[in-house]
Amino acid sequence: MRMRQWADDLAMGVRFAFTGGREGWTRALLTAVGVGLGVALLLLTTAIPNALSDRNARSTARDDFTYSAKVLPKADNTLVIAGVDTTFHGKDVRGRLLEPEGARAPLPPGVGKFPAKGEMVASPTLKELLESGSGKLLRERIPYRITGTITKSGLVGPAELAYYAGGKGLEDHLAGGSVERISYFGPSPGHQQDKLDPILILLVMIIFIVLLLPVAVFIAAAVRFGGERRDRRLAALRLVGADGRMTRRIAGGEALAGALLGLVFGTGFFLLGRQLAALLHVRNISVFSSDLNPSPALAVLVAVAVPTAAVLVTLFALRGVVIEPLGVVRAAKPPRRRLWWRLLLPVGGLALLYPMIGQGNTNGEFNQWMVIGGTVLLLIGVTALLPWVVEAVVARMDAGAVSWQLAVRRLQLSSGTAARMVNGIAVAVAGAIALQMLFAGIEHDYTKSTGNDVNRAQLEVGLRGDVQPTEAGRQLAKIEGVRRASAVSMGSAGDRAKEPENTLEVAVGSCTELREVARLASCRDGDVFQILGGEYDSESKKLTKSGGTLYFDPEYTGSSAHTVAWKVPSGIKTAGQREDPTGYARSGLLLTSGALPKAAAAGLYQRVFVSLDPSVPDAQDHARNTAARLDPLADVFTLAASEQSLQFRSIRNGLFVGATCVLVLIGASLLVSQLEQLRERKKLLSSLVAFGTRRRTLSLSVLWQTAIPIALGLLLASAVGLTLGAVLLKMVDASVSVDWSSVLSMTAIGAGVVLVVTLLSLPPLLRLMRPDGLRTE
Repeated sequence: MRMRQWADDLAMGVRFAFTGGREGWTRALLTAVGVGLGVALLLLTTAIPNALSDRNARSTARDDFTYSAKVLPKADNTLVIAGVDTTFHGKDVRGRLLEPEGARAPLPPGVGKFPAKGEMVASPTLKELLESGSGKLLRERIPYRITGTITKSGLVGPAELAYYAGGKGLEDHLAGGSVERISYFGPSPGHQQDKLDPILILLVMIIFIVLLLPVAVFIAAAVRFGGERRDRRLAALRLVGADGRMTRRIAGGEALAGALLGLVFGTGFFLLGRQLAALLHVRNISVFSSDLNPSPALAVLVAVAVPTAAVLVTLFALRGVVIEPLGVVRAAKPPRRRLWWRLLLPVGGLALLYPMIGQGNTNGEFNQWMVIGGTVLLLIGVTALLPWVVEAVVARMDAGAVSWQLAVRRLQLSSGTAARMVNGIAVAVAGAIALQMLFAGIEHDYTKSTGNDVNRAQLEVGLRGDVQPTEAGRQLAKIEGVRRASAVSMGSAGDRAKEPENTLEVAVGSCTELREVARLASCRDGDVFQILGGEYDSESKKLTKSGGTLYFDPEYTGSSAHTVAWKVPSGIKTAGQREDPTGYARSGLLLTSGALPKAAAAGLYQRVFVSLDPSVPDAQDHARNTAARLDPLADVFTLAASEQSLQFRSIRNGLFVGATCVLVLIGASLLVSQLEQLRERKKLLSSLVAFGTRRRTLSLSVLWQTAIPIALGLLLASAVGLTLGAVLLKMVDASVSVDWSSVLSMTAIGAGVVLVVTLLSLPPLLRLMRPDGLRTE
């Protein structure tokens, strides 16, 4: 019977929401828009795991590396494939050259047939780029004729730049690392995906909490839109015999109506955002619209949780409101808010997180539920403490300009409403500060020095043996924007022509170029040097005894070689070790160009260290074009002083994308909330204008009403964020330090969002400040 009464009262509230005239519809629509924005982001979040899984599945399905030192024998079902990846204007371009060796050679996913030599199939985005004026430089590097496009099954995202081109003679380069013979596309049996370590798992958990909690906070605030007017309407129900509990359930029904309509709006917003997702390309990340399919179980959870939360939040909000037949006892001064139970939330959060201190990569994994519970309690503590802080501060404010007094008086009467408006952004800023501290604290663990000397060179170009080193260096050196190009030929020499027991490194070049890789006292063409100072000096001296024989490019099982015998001359000079621009200190032999047997040149590969002028635009792309012209299989590496873990970088990129979505939601939700507040005060604003109050004064008062809670919210968010950040750093056993520039930037972003929202709300505010707003129906 009691359940039946609840159902009837809730149903009556739903009817009031949709049949209560313009007032009811306006409130229902505002609530629906606010809830809908939150639901759309929740649905997007539930769809992200599926999207990432689909991306990874397509990426794995096109894997073309065997991770094996053995070369497959040629057969009817084999394909020789060469990796020719490149970079253009900071964007990665995935390239492959294909040479099928039989009728059953495997086709790459997303490709209908093999392109012939000089032809290629490209991703739609790459095709568009190459056909545009901005892709002219890249077109010089990828000169193949486009005969088709790669379909979705062969791409990780719609914005990916990728192509497959026809190759010829690739079999001759199978000894190189970027050329392989394969019989299928897909994961290699011996290769396993790297798993996230406990600290990165913690990072992912915190990111999801920080991104989703502001959404939940805003949905809770959205269902309370128009609360004051609704409660005054509910007072009329007491005149016809409804008791207090019944009116509260009817109010819950009205909130339920807005939430249900919000689910519809949210689904529409999600479907619209899903279609627009394919157009977004953030930090090399893009997704297909069809990948964004929410998990059915999580979607059902959202559909049930949002309306249920709407009813519960409404009943909780009305616990201190007395609705009587002649009015609502809310306009009176409310009792002071109690602080003790509000402090229990953050204290409880800290209590849950404390046992996790010192866990991580060395002391076991984190308890996920304790981490989630503790973090949620700490951040929810912001929403509990902020109303008390706002009330305590504005109660002591009085003197000031008229606009200030109007704003302060309004805040004194409805500090809870003002706090609710900024709760979402305060939680987001607190979480962002904590995350920023955690990222900064563990970044050095996932960033390592490469040893590259970027002051000497910014590019390393690897070329095949059939490219003359002097020609490669000359061609690259004459490019505009290239300051210097040092070409050094690399190879090896052994004590036997086949399967040598001992080998040593060989480097060939001019005296100037050899000084890039060793320390030479004096040098002239025809000299031979032995590098001393390494751990293999004794073995090197045995191999380089005068009169002995060394074999350049010795042959190993399964490899093709250009083995050339060389009689070790007398009078070999010594040279000291020196790190090359990549940080590698070599040992072995140095030969000037005049000392190298001509037949041995074919067994060497070229390394060109290129120094660029940063003031010349596109210098790097011009160098890459020249390298591709000299050798289509050229490897071009950008030298950097440090490199970051791919997993860590992917998580950071994911945070950037998620934070962008949440900021957009927060901005939109704040605007809706601001408009709802203005609508509530329409008659009050019109009355003040009718009595001669200047519009400038009222506009400033509205600004102060927003600025004061935001300032207090950001201060509280900074305190909670710093506390959570310190605890997280202790949990991963990192030293606690505060990057104040990041803290200030996070708070500035939050304040900037509020400022933009306030400016956008000024036009409707000015329309509301008219005396005719006093008219009523």
